[in-house]
Amino acid sequence: MDKDDYYYLGKVLKTYGNKGHLLVFLDVDTPGNYSQLNTIFIGIENDRIPYFIREFELKQNKLAMIGFEDINSIEDAKIFVGHEMYLPASMLPPLKGKKFYYHEITGFMVIDKKYGNIGTVESVFDFPIQSLLQIRHGEKEILVPMVDEVLLKIDRKLKELHICAPEGLIDIYL
Repeated sequence: MDKDDYYYLGKVLKTYGNKGHLLVFLDVDTPGNYSQLNTIFIGIENDRIPYFIREFELKQNKLAMIGFEDINSIEDAKIFVGHEMYLPASMLPPLKGKKFYYHEITGFMVIDKKYGNIGTVESVFDFPIQSLLQIRHGEKEILVPMVDEVLLKIDRKLKELHICAPEGLIDIYL
């Protein structure tokens, strides 16, 4: 699989206890949905290496304790600290309506209610306060807040994202 075939699940924070367990941060909306995982892919040297899970326990917030098969000591577990965790994108449940995964809309054409085609989605910046849609319009960049009032419709077949940008926002960029 190519790197683009994976999505970011979270990060290994530190070792946990003395039996090779790890404390991980799950960067997901509903951590409980991941408690039945059998395998997690760890990002090591630009690759995604599968590790089989022998133990998984949700902790507080988005933290979990994970034990991998054949990793039974702190020394063995230390090599994972600081590494990112991934899962195959094929494991994501399909979303419908106006819900989408950020990686799913990359390359979609953005159609504004007033201006029409304003460019293509380059990425989504996910900030704690608010996410921003990064749109490429020729040599220019347009940033639009990702809020329900702005997003009108997603057409997955045509790869279009229909929006109604706040009054005057597009004018600033164009």
